[in-house]
Amino acid sequence: MTSDPDRGTGLAPASAPDGAGPADVVIAGAGVIGTAIAWRAALRGLTVTVVDPDLGDAATPVAAGMLAPVSESVFGEQDLLRLNLLAVGRFPGFAAELEDATGLTTGLRTEGTLAVAFDKADHDRLRRLTAFRRQLGLAATELDARGCRDLEPFLAPAVHGGVLAIGDLSVDNRRYAAALHVAAAKAGVQFVRGSAARVLSPGESTAGAIELADSRVIQAGTVVLAAGWRTGQVGGLPESITRAFRPVKGQILRLRHPGGMPPVLTHTVRAIVKGTDVYLVPRADGELVIGATQDERADREVTAGAVHDLLHDAMSVLPAISELTFTEATAGLRPGSADNGPVVGELRPGLIVAAGHFRNGIMLSAATADAVAGLLAGEQPAAEWLPFTPARLA
Repeated sequence: MTSDPDRGTGLAPASAPDGAGPADVVIAGAGVIGTAIAWRAALRGLTVTVVDPDLGDAATPVAAGMLAPVSESVFGEQDLLRLNLLAVGRFPGFAAELEDATGLTTGLRTEGTLAVAFDKADHDRLRRLTAFRRQLGLAATELDARGCRDLEPFLAPAVHGGVLAIGDLSVDNRRYAAALHVAAAKAGVQFVRGSAARVLSPGESTAGAIELADSRVIQAGTVVLAAGWRTGQVGGLPESITRAFRPVKGQILRLRHPGGMPPVLTHTVRAIVKGTDVYLVPRADGELVIGATQDERADREVTAGAVHDLLHDAMSVLPAISELTFTEATAGLRPGSADNGPVVGELRPGLIVAAGHFRNGIMLSAATADAVAGLLAGEQPAAEWLPFTPARLA
């Protein structure tokens, strides 16, 4: 690998002249979903324009990069689990192609997730979840307290036990987003700064088209809506789509090991602390990410209570993080949907939606890019996508 991108923005600089000419595809949204679709579509020989007000993402820069279909599986989400397993199986190959195309690292890690329980009640809950996951055929190795500390010696003595999910991965979300942007630009994707205001109907345009907030119109053969939670704010869509998406606020912390200090974690740790979930995700460069809160709100303000709660719960299971340097607290907006599953598919000929990925946007980005690039070529997505078409919202 060669250089690293700017980690502050999560995107390498890129621009395109306003009013870029007609393309085969115009994509609203330059987050990981929209940019991954753009890259894969361009590799199929299509001309692609991406429109976004910030040329970025409201969710990705503040994500932790967990790719955790096993440790995140819960009761009642079996369809989503099958899709997540498809996605995580695709991700390593996708990331390798991305690194080869750009010379940038994505920070992919494959050691799995260690789920731990702080007290007996937490352990009982974790055991119930583990039994459910085993019924679904997921690999999960139960560990007693000593087994957990054999894997992670800095865990608190109070930790009752845990489960190792070896099928989970993690990626450096900011490096991954930056590499996607560079790969798309190298493949010829044009980026236009602007906010998608309305999709033009077939009667208003002979081709697919998006009208921007400043009244510019960008035409293409197909429009793809991948604007995260803002997808529902684009005009010209069915009511089932406009009411389907919402912002879900999440707050996250970043710590860093001081120079010369050995890593305090080697696995992603997902902990239950007195009924509350907290996760800790280590990076190879010495960063440690702690997350995340979840609130049905649309602001991006970092609150003192969230910082306190995240640090308190994280230090309850890993006291050694008190020696790390506090570097960042940020808030972002996840794209929730009506049922918290992604919405991917054709709304009508020439109009595709790919949004509502909620907390799984990074993990689902490669599989979503495959599905939409296939739709653009007249191919049917994998069967795992069938429960997640826009038709279910009607």
